[in-house]
Amino acid sequence: MKTERRPLSLYLHIPFCVRKCLYCDFLSGPRTKEEQERYLSCLIREIRREADACKDCLVETVFVGGGTPSLLAPEWMERILLTVSGSYHLAKDCEITIEANPGTAPKPKLCSLFRMGVNRLSIGLQSAVDEELAALGRIHTFSDFLATYEAAAEAGFTNINVDLMSGIPLQSAESWTKTLERALSLEPAHISAYSLIIEEGTYFYEHRPSLPDEETDRLLYRMTNEMLGAHGYHRYEISNYAREGFECRHNLVYWRRGEYAGFGLGAASLVGNTRYRNCEDFDAYIGREGDCRQEENVLSVPEQMEEFMFLGLRLTRGVSNLDFRKAFGRTIQEVYPGITEGLIGQGLLCRDKGEGDERFFLSERGLDVSNRVMAEFLF
Repeated sequence: MKTERRPLSLYLHIPFCVRKCLYCDFLSGPRTKEEQERYLSCLIREIRREADACKDCLVETVFVGGGTPSLLAPEWMERILLTVSGSYHLAKDCEITIEANPGTAPKPKLCSLFRMGVNRLSIGLQSAVDEELAALGRIHTFSDFLATYEAAAEAGFTNINVDLMSGIPLQSAESWTKTLERALSLEPAHISAYSLIIEEGTYFYEHRPSLPDEETDRLLYRMTNEMLGAHGYHRYEISNYAREGFECRHNLVYWRRGEYAGFGLGAASLVGNTRYRNCEDFDAYIGREGDCRQEENVLSVPEQMEEFMFLGLRLTRGVSNLDFRKAFGRTIQEVYPGITEGLIGQGLLCRDKGEGDERFFLSERGLDVSNRVMAEFLF
């Protein structure tokens, strides 16, 4: 009797970029060609080494993030993707995403990626205003982005995400409107619209820039939802909008607590109810040839419940009481007595009683203060 394979997603981290952006706290930075090649060889070894534990899995999504994966020469990307497809069982409709930055992905490279089977591209625009891009430390202009986007479309990509960022230096309601309008004019399949958060360890943390005030920041947030909604993009997660059928399947795995394996520097994994993380030291990763898993946390049942709630509530569909009960043997109300009713009473949470199930999801007001609402579900 044929057994059904467990769904699995893969994340591959490429920690290289031309220059560190002023707001970036990701594990990435400029590296020599020799350092890059040593790292990529270790990454390939790690991907192969972990394959034995995944023989009963079906890989449904692959996400190559960074850093700037589009910096890699096509030969290296091909080696990596061939290693993945040769070591794991990939679904026929596997979503394979690569992050790209303008200025690092000329048309021949994009055509090569498309021929390799990459079927989703995520391009970092952030702003359509050149002065704002310069203030962020980005290496490209809006014209550079436009050339990359048009080249991607000509290469055959139809599933393209555009990354945008609000609440950044020099930004106003007028300039954010221009950014949204320029992005919408391209009719991408997906738009991610994040608000700038200044993280410790970044240039902006040490040298605080002048940012839009809180009132303007809230206005930009509302404008995003209204403008994208009016152009046919539905908000399916707090910061993500898509045309019907183009939601990012890989990120949905994270928010639904699906299983995923991460490879590369600092990459995280969730297998069963155990979370793993690789080391964050480049030299250590190279020195141990990618064998540098340093954190392992077997989640307790209360921790699993917390994650179910605060990850699931990021989705506009919210969380299912039926799924919660299947996972934990109790309803949400039994585990969190009075919490859901209290949040509904405050207008922060909504309830939808469908046939055979009950869903809880954030209201418009709740989305505005999502961190506060999610904190209610921490024990």
